[in-house]
Amino acid sequence: MSRSYSLAYLTSHRCTPPEAVRVAAANGYAFVGLRLWPNAPGAPQQQLLGRLEVLRETLAAQRDTGVGVFDLEIIRIGEQFDPHTWDALYDAGAALKAKAILVAGDDTDEARLAANYARLCEVMQPYGMTADLEFMPWTAVPDAKSALRIITMAGKPANAGILVDALHFGRSHTTLEDIRAIPRELLHYAQICDAEAGLHFTTEQMIHSARCERLLPGDGTIAVQALFDALPADLTISVEVVNFAREANAKPSEWAALCLAASRSYVEPRQAGAPG
Repeated sequence: MSRSYSLAYLTSHRCTPPEAVRVAAANGYAFVGLRLWPNAPGAPQQQLLGRLEVLRETLAAQRDTGVGVFDLEIIRIGEQFDPHTWDALYDAGAALKAKAILVAGDDTDEARLAANYARLCEVMQPYGMTADLEFMPWTAVPDAKSALRIITMAGKPANAGILVDALHFGRSHTTLEDIRAIPRELLHYAQICDAEAGLHFTTEQMIHSARCERLLPGDGTIAVQALFDALPADLTISVEVVNFAREANAKPSEWAALCLAASRSYVEPRQAGAPG
C-alpha cells in the first residue's frame, strides 16, 4: 500500500502558497498544508486570504501539478470564541478543496471547549472539511486522551478529527495504547518529525522546538516507528520538520526532499526480514 504525503506548512514556511504546491509536486508529495491564519497575532503566515491573485495562482499551480491541499491552519478555540471569525478561511478551504482545518484548544473549561468545538464543526460542515483537534502538551488539550474526551463531550460530530503529531506524542502523557484507542473515523492525517522525547521540558522549550527546531525522523529519541506502526497504515502523512539552523543551508525544495526521504522509512511497508 503506497502512502500519500503532505508537505506541511512548517516544512515549507519559506514558500508562498503557489510555491509550496510546486515544491511539493517536484518532490513526490501529493498534498500541501498551508498556514493562512497565524497561530498568534502578528505571527508568520502565508498570505492568501483577501488576495484574489494569490488564490488564482495557487489554484493554477494545483491544476498544473495535481497537488491538493490537505490541511489549513489554524483555528484556536479560546474562552471567547466565535466560529464565524474564520469565515474567510472556510471560503478559501472550499476554493482550494482542502480536506481539513487544524484546530487548537486553549480553553481550560472543558465543557465550554467541547461546546465551542461542536459549534465549529457545525459551521464548517457545509464547507466539506474536517476540524482536526491537535493535542499539544502546553495547551488545554495536552494529550490524546484529552482530545478524545473533548470530542466525545462534543457529541462526536461527523466532521470531527484528532491530529496526532509525533512531537507532541513524544512530549506528552500519551501512550501507544492511547493512540490505538482513537476511533479510526477520527484519524485523517498525522504529522511526522523527531526530537528529544521526555516530559521535562518547559512550555517555552516545547514551543521553541515545535516552531523552530524539529529533527528529521531518526535524529531524535521519539518512538517514531512505534507510533506510526500504531496508526492506520493508509493514513496520509504530513511531513512537518522545521529546523531554522539546518534549513539555512538548503533551498526549500532541497529541504522538502530531505524531509520526505527521512520520513519514508518509518511509514512505508517494510519488507520481510528488513530491520524495523
